[in-house]
Amino acid sequence: MRAAVYYSNRDVRLEEVERPRISDGEILIRIIASGICGSDVMEWYRIKKAPLVLGHEVAGIVEEAGKGVTRFSPGDRVTAAHHVPCNTCRYCLRGEHSVCDTLRTTNFFPGGFAEYVRVPAINADRGVFILPAGLSFEEGSFSEPLGCVVRGQRAARVEAGKSVLVIGSGLSGLLHIKLARALGAGRIIATDINDFRLDAAKRFGADLTLKATDDVPCAVRDFLGRGADVVILCAASDGAVAQGLKSVDRAGTVLFFALKEPGQTYPLPVFDLWRDNVTIVNSYASPPYDTQVALNLMESKRVEVSDMITHRLSLGEARLGFRLTAEAKDSMKVIIEPQR
Repeated sequence: MRAAVYYSNRDVRLEEVERPRISDGEILIRIIASGICGSDVMEWYRIKKAPLVLGHEVAGIVEEAGKGVTRFSPGDRVTAAHHVPCNTCRYCLRGEHSVCDTLRTTNFFPGGFAEYVRVPAINADRGVFILPAGLSFEEGSFSEPLGCVVRGQRAARVEAGKSVLVIGSGLSGLLHIKLARALGAGRIIATDINDFRLDAAKRFGADLTLKATDDVPCAVRDFLGRGADVVILCAASDGAVAQGLKSVDRAGTVLFFALKEPGQTYPLPVFDLWRDNVTIVNSYASPPYDTQVALNLMESKRVEVSDMITHRLSLGEARLGFRLTAEAKDSMKVIIEPQR
């Protein structure tokens, strides 16, 4: 079968690889749509494992179902999670599925930028979801990134009436804007350095957009009359973090959604955070509950995602897709269509 094999952000090659074979309890999915995630172009993280086939935002059709599989049959339209929890460890039983050891070690093979993927039995058991009839495969591929955003806003307690500041209007930031609007948030403010993304933020629900080079904390307080109830950091630079921490209201919450490389640190004014009772939270992954919520939100059209797709490319064009995503200029979501 064909696959787009990653060597670096500038070197993604169309190659022939062996089609996966499934065992008992497993399923084989023919991939129809696979989104390029911002984490796919984190070269510091990916290149040390190269060459490999990436792609974890997938939707497709069940091609084969192994012995013992009862929930899925060939022809089913599905989306699949690459990481799944055990549901029995102390973390899962406390609802902290994203720190489960099993979630951090499970994956499907070889990756979504291929014509087919093998879904292991544990993933097939708790990480594969039937696509609602009204959802396209492209929309289904958003179940993972939107699920991550759902979990993040649940941790940050985004609720009706709360004001929200989103620092960084890349794909994740834009999804945060859409979800906050769907949840009934009060006024929403978004920042970015890129006019294309700021225009998108305005279209997708932001009441005010600011250039990241502006005096963001001052502008936020001028607009709201105070700081923001929730600040969502979708950019990880020191400047972005400092802006966010200076823009949050007393007793507010700051969600660290973006990340730096391992070993790097953040500037935290601990005294000010203590004095103003500011809560710092973070979020990682999309456990099954959040993935199902994401599918429900898309099915009900409370969160529309099809208008976020700017590029649809074949496997042979994956190198272009990685470049567009890494440059983060005039693109939002790049979808790879392996069957083209």
